Amino acid sequence: MARVKTVMTYRDYAALPDDGRRYELHDGDLSVTPSPGRTHQAIVGRLFAVLLEHVTTRGLGEVYVSPFDVILSDRSVVQPDIVFVAAERLAVLAERGVEGAPTLVVEIISPSTGRIDRVTKPALYARHRVPHCWIVDPAAHTLEAYVLDGTVYRLDAHWAGAAPHALAPFPDLLLEPARLWR
Repeated sequence: MARVKTVMTYRDYAALPDDGRRYELHDGDLSVTPSPGRTHQAIVGRLFAVLLEHVTTRGLGEVYVSPFDVILSDRSVVQPDIVFVAAERLAVLAERGVEGAPTLVVEIISPSTGRIDRVTKPALYARHRVPHCWIVDPAAHTLEAYVLDGTVYRLDAHWAGAAPHALAPFPDLLLEPARLWR
């Protein structure tokens, strides 16, 4: 007997219990991951604080921290660790989250979600035309900044070491590694 694959939609996703688990939809497939660990959350908090200050003081748009839904389509709903929506794209914001492509998504790699954060989610982001994607690897102390080039991401910058570095879409923000990895 053949198994029938169940494809979930945003409506199914919205009906999931609020049980503390982290749910996402990847092309209709439900993904459930454990809560992030302490190091992951510390880096999310530090990077969010830097981006929030930079974005708000310059009126560049809005920044959100997970859990915050990014509804790419009826079958793809994700919760990037950090989401930036540039001022010219604010129309994608709704009370339930981002409805469409934000300007930047940031994924902090966790041991249990490495493949999802490096492969599955960036493929979704590219397909749904998210212009910028950052992948932060706490174990390697690196940040990779990707820029959408047609339908795929191209590595725009690889940030490692101690030198401050500016990354798209923030050319006037020098990120200091010591602020993330301390």
